[in-house]
Amino acid sequence: MKLERPLLPFAITLAAVALYSLMDALMKGAATAVGAYSALLLRCALGTLLIGPVWLATRAGWPSKSVMRLYLLRAVVGSGMAFTFFWGLERIPLAEGIALSFVAPLIALYLAAIVLGERISRSAIGASLLGLVGVTVIAFERVGPGTPANADATWGVSSILLSSVLYAWNLILQRQQSLVAKPVEIATFQNAGMGLVLLLFAPWMFEMPELGTWPVIGVSAVLAVVAVLLLSWAYARAEAQALVPLEYSGFLWAALFGWLLFDETLRVAVLLGAGLIVAACWIAAPRKHPEQAAA
Repeated sequence: MKLERPLLPFAITLAAVALYSLMDALMKGAATAVGAYSALLLRCALGTLLIGPVWLATRAGWPSKSVMRLYLLRAVVGSGMAFTFFWGLERIPLAEGIALSFVAPLIALYLAAIVLGERISRSAIGASLLGLVGVTVIAFERVGPGTPANADATWGVSSILLSSVLYAWNLILQRQQSLVAKPVEIATFQNAGMGLVLLLFAPWMFEMPELGTWPVIGVSAVLAVVAVLLLSWAYARAEAQALVPLEYSGFLWAALFGWLLFDETLRVAVLLGAGLIVAACWIAAPRKHPEQAAA
């Protein structure tokens, strides 16, 4: 008997990851120009202005206290995750930064079991490990032994690894939110919440960007909002452990955008790692519909 795959949530997740990767590339440029903090704060502000009116026009009511606590927690976690990621991305190439961040899905698989009570399948574990091997192959030339000493790169790698731990937690919070709220509401409170958290540090860290940087931040805000909407829809229809390994596909996009926008070259290790990542994404897709798996 032929086994079915619930393709739509996976296709939507892959599309969202591609948009996030393009957003990362644009934010790398904006962070280099004006600093990670200022670029991120303005992106959140613009994102709130974009999606906020849509939520106000369609909302059925104000979120409950339990849902608001979840939004607040994700805003704090998301702010730390995003800032440490973009701060690190200023200091190392885009593709390598994305590669290092992929330790997050492996952590998230086990957090999904602890926090959400999801059962970790052997295929999900195997897919994540295979994807992690692909990432390790790609990243080895930058962080492995025998590489030239570079203080900026060391701080960049450390910052992105810290961001990866927070990102793993963020993936679980994303799944929890998707079960209790609509995508538009999630996108609104994610942007507004992160913006308010970041605003606390504005007196010490904010720098007004030059005119040419505003369109880059504006486009990144649009991409971030659309990606959040797509991921919220997908995570409401498939388990986190099944979707998380698809995050690895972001490296393929990062390699492309890094080459196009920053003239970052592709190495043999990139191609080998990319093949392993694609294989991991295919293995991760469950053979049954989500409701069948739950039953």
